Amino acid sequence: MKKLFAVLFVLFTTSFFAQEKKFTTADELEYLLCDPFFKTCQVGVDAYNITKKEIVFRHNEKLLFRPASNMKLITTTTALCFLGPEYKFKTKIKYDGKIEDSVLNGNLYFIGGFDPDFTSADLDTMIMQLKDEGINKITGNIYSDVSNMDSLFWGNGWMWDDDPSYNFPYMTPLVINDVSMYVVIAPSLLGEKASIFTIPESNYFKFTNNIVTVDNDTSDLIVSRDWINRSDSLILEGGLFVDAEPDTIMVNLRHTNKYFLTLAKETLQKNKIGFDGTCGIKIAPDNAKEIVTKERLFSEVIINLNKDSDNLSTEMTLRAMAFERYGKYASAKKGIKLLDSLIVEVGLNPKNYRLVDGSGVSHYNLVSDELLNEILIYMNLYHPKLFDVLYNSFPIAGVDGSLKDRMKKGTAHNNVHAKTGTLSGVSALSGYLHSKSGDLISFSINTQNFVGSARTARNFQDEICEILSNME
Repeated sequence: MKKLFAVLFVLFTTSFFAQEKKFTTADELEYLLCDPFFKTCQVGVDAYNITKKEIVFRHNEKLLFRPASNMKLITTTTALCFLGPEYKFKTKIKYDGKIEDSVLNGNLYFIGGFDPDFTSADLDTMIMQLKDEGINKITGNIYSDVSNMDSLFWGNGWMWDDDPSYNFPYMTPLVINDVSMYVVIAPSLLGEKASIFTIPESNYFKFTNNIVTVDNDTSDLIVSRDWINRSDSLILEGGLFVDAEPDTIMVNLRHTNKYFLTLAKETLQKNKIGFDGTCGIKIAPDNAKEIVTKERLFSEVIINLNKDSDNLSTEMTLRAMAFERYGKYASAKKGIKLLDSLIVEVGLNPKNYRLVDGSGVSHYNLVSDELLNEILIYMNLYHPKLFDVLYNSFPIAGVDGSLKDRMKKGTAHNNVHAKTGTLSGVSALSGYLHSKSGDLISFSINTQNFVGSARTARNFQDEICEILSNME
């Protein structure tokens, strides 16, 4: 009887305490990472409770990964600390010679100041300001001055076969229209070639149009560049469904300065400012006078940069930092010295990582989830005002930017503010969220060396965010 009682007591107490045991957040995350998906690829996670100042979960947090666009997190936080949100990108027009009787007897210089969001509309406004200054004719030439930056138009480790995607821009400090061509393709009559036009309309663009309007509900458009001549002429091929909506594509431009000056010349003519000179590249003389300037705040640029993961904006920001610190012929290499300074500031050693560009396009970058998360923690604890700018620039889960179509339900929805990152075989997500208890959690997740779509890796990231969001 005593033995039976003892057995029953053990069973009862074991069952009782088993019912009382609760899985922790760390237990849930450990179980999630046991999925067979991670047998053939690597994953790192670093999550920290900033409110309580305690580690939530770490897994391979020191392992080096290609960060993809999570590099933008490092670049933008450095820019916020070094340049500040009130920093102004400046595109200038200067002239030499004299203005007499509404005639500029001299040359006009368009000077690039790394503004990544400069558009044809901005150019139009600046040219109209020239008109307001009393210039109705230019007897000299017009030049682009791109001396604020070095001549490297791509970053180290950028892939040649990503060309001609607009995500891989040919860089210049004198940006216009994302240094890309906007091509609108619309169906015409059945059996005839599709209708093609550009935004903005310009004589610069040349096309070989082999797109035929077809009656089957499929479109197999192929857009390629004239590779032999390395020109900006496009070759368009395939079939376009007769009832299809007009489609807009963006393609990067190789000859960026020629494009800018072509638009400048056309805009002068449109505004009835006489000009019969030539166009070229030339550094403005020291005695050239500034006549018109277009300014743009970094606090405006960072929104599009992070929410839509804009590579051009990031690379221009990196070079703007280099220019402000080291002067002309700004380069990525000089800008990265400032990124290294941020790494030192957060208490880590830049020699333990490899940074070669600002946007994460390069396959040479190597960082850890620990580094990314320490930067997130640092910004909140030591730069609260700058943290607000950074936090509001990140995509919001299920709401906007590159997270618009993710985490559309659950506690992570409209809660996670994070920077995405994608390369072939790489998917990353780093940012902030609030737990159920209201605590602020920072996190960094990177999955690497998988084959095929990044969807599975993203789904695991979303699950991790949901688990962290449900913390009591």
